[in-house]
Parts: sequence; C-alpha cells; structure tokens
Amino acid sequence: MTASDHKKMLAQLKVKPAIYNKFIKHNAPKKRSCGVSTKKCRRCGTCRGHISKYGLNICRRCFREVAIKMGFKKFS
Repeated sequence: MTASDHKKMLAQLKVKPAIYNKFIKHNAPKKRSCGVSTKKCRRCGTCRGHISKYGLNICRRCFREVAIKMGFKKFS
C-alpha cells in the first residue's frame, strides 16, 4: 500500500465505524498539487510511465494494449 493510495485500508475498515473515523482523522494523506503521485493511469492506477499528451492519462503499458482501438497506427 502506498502513502497516497489508502483506499485498500478504507475498504476493510468500513464495517468498523469507530476505527474507520480514527484512521481517517490521523492517517489520511494530504491532497497533492504536484509530484509523481498526482498523475495516475486511468486503467491500472500506476504512477510510472504516464502519458498525458492529448488527454490520454494512461501509462505506456496500457497504451500499447489499447492504441490500435483508439486509432493510433504503428509505423515500424
């Protein structure tokens, strides 16, 4: 679990409201305005190899899988 993505822990604590509220109070990360963790892939959620050009907002690995469906052509 990464510091900026605490959603896995929240899913487990939903059934225990008192512990959930305490966790939110002390451990929820601040909203980031810049840095690596602000840009995530829409498909897989990774922060690495992000392509934001043309409003794609996906990582390079996901782009290779869906590029043909989006209309991009491979020239070489």
